[in-house]
Amino acid sequence: MLDFTEYTKIFIALLAIVNPIGAIPIVIALTADASAEEFKRTTKTTVISVLVILFVALLTGELLLGFFGISINSFRVAGGILLLLMAISMLHARQSAITFSHEEASDGGRESVAVVPISMPLLAGPGAISTVILYTQKSHAPLHYLFMGLDILLMGLVLWLAFLFIPHISKHTSQTGINIFSRVMGLILAAIAVEFIANGIKGLFPMLA
Repeated sequence: MLDFTEYTKIFIALLAIVNPIGAIPIVIALTADASAEEFKRTTKTTVISVLVILFVALLTGELLLGFFGISINSFRVAGGILLLLMAISMLHARQSAITFSHEEASDGGRESVAVVPISMPLLAGPGAISTVILYTQKSHAPLHYLFMGLDILLMGLVLWLAFLFIPHISKHTSQTGINIFSRVMGLILAAIAVEFIANGIKGLFPMLA
């Protein structure tokens, strides 16, 4: 397994990609006509859905790579580019089309909005799934999977707390404040993306190491 600082970095990476604070304006817009009870159900369904998606990525990501014959180094480069594109959008305080599109916002009714598009692809999208798969490949020790699972659960707790305070946040936080948070998370995510790309290239071309 990895050392404690690595699991802290994994948690920060997941938090930066899922970006609960940055997603708040979109969640508010998608649930604008919901009653308090409907909003609570939406919040619960969203958190559970995000956790299920990321746990499935944790447990089956390696099998999927093997099934499609994709090397982990190729996936590192592809995942790093994906994260870098998301980070650039966040640095411009924009929601990346990779994560979420206007067409997806109109999909489904009240019953499904918590799953599509809020859970997938807004929160647990390709970037978050790629990150889980990439970090899972760093070790095959049972404790590694345990600590990865704890990181996902902790991120889910932060997501639930962010949703819990949405009514308060929407009243007392300006769009500028949310944009500043998104830019900070975008900078962190860009650095993580560059690391993924660099490690993938070194793995594909050992002579560059």
